[in-house]
Order: sequence, then C-alpha cells, then structure tokens
Amino acid sequence: MRAHDRMYRLGYTLAYRFGVTPWETHATATRAGVEALVDREVAERPHPPGRALDLGCGRGLHTAVLAKKGWEAVGVDAVPQAVDAASRRGIPGATFAVGDVTALEGAGLGTFDFFLDVGCFQGLSPGQRTAEGRGVSALANPGATLLMLEFQATRMRSVVGGVTRAELEAAFAGWQVLSVEPADTTKLGWPLTRTAPQWYRLRRAGRA
Repeated sequence: MRAHDRMYRLGYTLAYRFGVTPWETHATATRAGVEALVDREVAERPHPPGRALDLGCGRGLHTAVLAKKGWEAVGVDAVPQAVDAASRRGIPGATFAVGDVTALEGAGLGTFDFFLDVGCFQGLSPGQRTAEGRGVSALANPGATLLMLEFQATRMRSVVGGVTRAELEAAFAGWQVLSVEPADTTKLGWPLTRTAPQWYRLRRAGRA
C-alpha cells in the first residue's frame, strides 16, 4: 500500500475513533434527497428491487435508506469500528461487512443490482479508484446501476481531491453515464461547499 493510501486509511479510521465525521452530518441533513434518488432506482425495477451495495457505508446511514426502500442492502467499510456500530443499529433488511472497496472481487459479497457510493471513491488514489471500478464491475449484474456523489476538481485539490467525469469513466469502463446533477450541499461545510458536488448515475452495459 502506497504512503498516500496508508495515510488516508489512517485518517479515516481516526475520524471514526474520535467522532469527527462531518459526512454523517451531511448524510442526515440530505436524507430526503437521497431517498428520492433511490426511489428512482426502485421505480425502474420490479418489487423487491434486488440487492444493493453501499460502498464505504460507515455507520450505515445510507444503507438504512436502501433497506427502507426495499433493497436487500449490504454495507461494506474498511473501518471495523464503523461496521460494528452499523451492525448494532439492527436495521431490518441490511447486513454489514468489513471490507476494502478496492478488493471487492474476493470479498464473497455476491452480485448486486445497484451500488451507492457517497464519497468513498473520492478519497482514493488513482490506482485505488481503478481497483474499485474493477471490483464493482465484477460484482455487477447486467443492467446494474451506480449512484455516486463526487466533488469536482478545484484549485483546492491539495485539500479536497476532486473527481472529473473523465476520471470516473476511466475507472468504470463498460459503464454508461446516464445523468449528472448537482448535489445538495446542506451541512456539507467548507471547503467542500466550494467543490460543486455532483451526483453521477451510471449503468452497467454488460460484462466486459
């Protein structure tokens, strides 16, 4: 693991240890909007809609939304403390696993019809982003969709590593971008509010 990747993983782990998780404040404040986006996914499928994977699930705030909307929801995160907290919530229809989003192929999670990534891809290095894309593709059923919240590149890239559409498409070869729309910045906080976050929606065309 590269030094950058080790430092990111350490920082993420420490954030949960010390309770410094502003992304959870944002998740709570924007829950209604996320539910509306998930409703769109459900509307395109028969009921029940299938299996969904919450990438970098943390303590399961978004996994709970997926389960509420009828998905067989699985949350995966690399921080055991976060996964333990998510599991203790006892969310009906949701299960959780400690796992690395850059090594999904050997995680034994099964296949999925929908993937949700709320900023997990954002914090990865270029090599890790490619690995996540490869793993998600391996676990995707034909026609699966992916909903991803990412921040755009700005002059503050050294503080917030932005994601361009080209970088996203390169990591998720074989996926088609269906839509790009602005994300709610409520309770997101500075400097992330300066990055014009976007929701990307992609569809898996088939196995490469």
